[in-house]
Amino acid sequence: MSHSPINRQLSRAGRLRELENLLFRHPQGLKVTEIADRLQVTRRTIYRDLDLLSEANVPIWQDNGRFGIIRDQYLATIRLKFDEAVALYVAARLLARHADEHNPNIVAALNKLATAFPDPLATSIARTADAIADQPVNPTFLAVLEEITRCWADNRKVRVWYKSPRSGTIRQRDLSPYTIEPSSTGGLYVIGYDDWADDIRTFKLERLENAQRLTDTYTIPANFDPRAHFADAWGIMAGDSPTEIILCFSPRVSSYITERVWHPSQTLDPQADGSIYLKLHIAEPVEMRPWIRSWGSDVEVIAPQDLRDLIAEDVKRLAELYASSSSHVATT
Repeated sequence: MSHSPINRQLSRAGRLRELENLLFRHPQGLKVTEIADRLQVTRRTIYRDLDLLSEANVPIWQDNGRFGIIRDQYLATIRLKFDEAVALYVAARLLARHADEHNPNIVAALNKLATAFPDPLATSIARTADAIADQPVNPTFLAVLEEITRCWADNRKVRVWYKSPRSGTIRQRDLSPYTIEPSSTGGLYVIGYDDWADDIRTFKLERLENAQRLTDTYTIPANFDPRAHFADAWGIMAGDSPTEIILCFSPRVSSYITERVWHPSQTLDPQADGSIYLKLHIAEPVEMRPWIRSWGSDVEVIAPQDLRDLIAEDVKRLAELYASSSSHVATT
């Protein structure tokens, strides 16, 4: 009997955490009756718990009998194991390396992560944050990113103004954000349902001139899986009809090719002369051009023919450029 007050206290603490998580997961808010049913307590208990959360500085809103969390003012509290914190640090480092624009939120997150580590890890994380902080901030990119992520979290449509990198034309689109994805080639992308195209489209955030929250709500389809969506993508461009790519790497670099998995669809076919064939199925083969070119003469495109022709044309222009440059240097 002497333990019952402690058990009730622990039960209340756990319920408060569950209530906080429940409100955060429902951006449109929940009625007290809905919360009571989910937590299996009385409505009176829920009202009392909501007061306790407010006293603990959890920003709660109330409108027409519904309760929710004010996301702009909410500071989530999470507990991480040491190795989990290290994993987040590595992820933040990777995101920072591939980001085209400086994001001060990454800096703030790294500084908070640093408090969870002893030296020398804390010092290393702080140096990483300082290096990122030295980069200039693009206020347009940051405003667009924050507006889209808030709309994504609240299931609100967002109006974006997309600037074409080729023509410079700015197009207005109403978008339902499904996910935000970093690309290994650089930049952040928002993937969602484009009302104008009547289909799922991908937009690079760095090319968005503005983003405006709309009142319309949406629901992400239950069958939308980001991993499946990008299964055939080399970078960020998805498609329904992947193309078989066959690349032949020279013996000089074949060991590097076998060291990692370049794509989920890949198969490796070692040859007697030490070279190796890499076979993949890619939605948009053009996305591979920079990576293929980075291997220089140590790779040959075997198939498809149109990709082989593109790389051959790239090599031809490169040879002409260097021939022109060398003659220019020699005469100056």
